[in-house]
Amino acid sequence: MSMGKTILCVDDEKPIREMVSLVLRQNKFQYLDASDAIQAQSVMNQQMPDLILLDWMMPGISGIEFVHLLRNEPNFAHIPIIMLTARTEEDNMVRGLNSGADDYLTKPFSTKELIARIYALLRRSTPENGVGSLERDGLKIDLDKHRVTVDGTNVNLGPTEFRLLRYFMENPERAYSRSQVLNAVWGMNIYVELRTVDVHIRRLRKALTPTGYAKFIQTVRGIGYRFSDKE
Repeated sequence: MSMGKTILCVDDEKPIREMVSLVLRQNKFQYLDASDAIQAQSVMNQQMPDLILLDWMMPGISGIEFVHLLRNEPNFAHIPIIMLTARTEEDNMVRGLNSGADDYLTKPFSTKELIARIYALLRRSTPENGVGSLERDGLKIDLDKHRVTVDGTNVNLGPTEFRLLRYFMENPERAYSRSQVLNAVWGMNIYVELRTVDVHIRRLRKALTPTGYAKFIQTVRGIGYRFSDKE
């Protein structure tokens, strides 16, 4: 998984960048870094990273603002992002994920957890082998092209939302707990808070809302979620 993958670390703290550089190179990743968002944009225009480690608090453009910029830029919107921050409150975690980040890691973090989160996110962001498509009432997932459309119109989803939708469409009408969704979409043995599932469900619904298909992602009280076209 690591061979040939390029990670960009954007953090204004040089010791953090040096530590991340050492760990990533030890694990056979290619490494890029930047001290702020402006420098990061310059680096990305020269070489496209496979994943971004992004500090929350930076001078100038903050990490949250930079995520918004990337998610609205077609050339960079697909890149998975892990937020790095000293903020520990749950609402800040939710805010980071709602902004468009795919994962969240609180400083100080262990190098083992960093690598585990990177591997897990790269797996989620790599298109799974698939043949053909899944379709429900005009909502279609092309498994070969890794594309979601509604009546032929593209729906832009992040890598985690794509895997969520695929999981639900492959298992319609069945209610799943947050733990079951977490294990299926994020993977076993990866520590991610259950609240993270709720955040990404909201992001999936938001992406589907203009199409009228958000109602297919249903909350099942006391259990979790299911995919259904029935009321």
